[in-house]
Amino acid sequence: MLIFDAHLDLSMNALEWNRDLTRSITEIRQREEGMTDKKDRGKGTVCFPEMRRGGVGVCVATQIARYVKPKNGLPGWNSPEQAWAQTQGQLAWYRAMEDAGQLIQIRDAVALEKQVRLWTAPNGSSGSQAETGNLAIGYVLSLEGADSIVKLSYLEKAYAQGLRAVGPAHYGPGTYAQGTHATGGIGARGRELLSEMDRLGIILDATHLCDESFWEALAHFQGPVWASHSNCRALVPHERQFTDEQLRALFERGAVIGAVLDAWMIIPGWNRGETTPESSGLKLERIVEHIDHICQLAGNARHSGIGTDLDGGFGREQSPGDLETIHDISRIADMLRARGYSQEDVDGIMYGNFVRFLTTTWSGR
Repeated sequence: MLIFDAHLDLSMNALEWNRDLTRSITEIRQREEGMTDKKDRGKGTVCFPEMRRGGVGVCVATQIARYVKPKNGLPGWNSPEQAWAQTQGQLAWYRAMEDAGQLIQIRDAVALEKQVRLWTAPNGSSGSQAETGNLAIGYVLSLEGADSIVKLSYLEKAYAQGLRAVGPAHYGPGTYAQGTHATGGIGARGRELLSEMDRLGIILDATHLCDESFWEALAHFQGPVWASHSNCRALVPHERQFTDEQLRALFERGAVIGAVLDAWMIIPGWNRGETTPESSGLKLERIVEHIDHICQLAGNARHSGIGTDLDGGFGREQSPGDLETIHDISRIADMLRARGYSQEDVDGIMYGNFVRFLTTTWSGR
């Protein structure tokens, strides 16, 4: 089955973790043996061969570079211009992967339809190509945290480069909105950014917006909205998750919410750096509870999808214990069927809902 993963930090892993994603996961882990600079060394789960093996033929791939003002203790760049330059380096890597035949950028409905058709062809054609590494993985370019947009004219430059979705904030205080662990609204600059996104037809990614910024952004922004990688606050009480009220507001906007596999967002009581998949008993099945909660709240399965965030600053030490690589997310389909979901609904959750969202969004431009 084709899988649409709505959130993967591919370029961050390539440039900051120095991972060659064209290699096997075994080779990547072996290259990191003995390294201690990052907590997830030797525990990565994502590479192109494993994506193909699992059927992840389309993804939303990020650019990410935080600008940090003085006294902001988060890691990042000391000027917006430096952050912009970092995102441009990430774009250069995506272009190199396109030249190598590993990736293909998806900018419009025509390209998306072609990619889906290739990856859903009967076994023996595209299926065998994917297994042997001959089929390019499609990616939609997204920006996680908008601090690297030096001024509004840079957003139009980014759109010309293929940027199609923007999350105004990531963690902490931002230039255009307030993110996870921060408070406050979007302010004048945030409203200007959203107006320009509206004009260009860029998707608003509501993920990571703090509650105040979330509501202000939805009130101001008139364009398409999704949540690439978020779970449910009703199941894990943390402000990083969406309340039922927020989820209903997203449903009203036609949004799709991608279920995220970072362990502390799947089950309550996870202490990062202390809890382990073994001690918690966390299994992949638990993510289906978040998917099901969204479906039950919406009254249908049209607003739920997959947005794993795998290797988004964590690895197997902070993932479900029965997940070895990104290939394993293909098992979610069977878990949904076991809960009584129809094949049509399973197809929608695994790829169809995000495909429909993008097709509708882009066809209306």
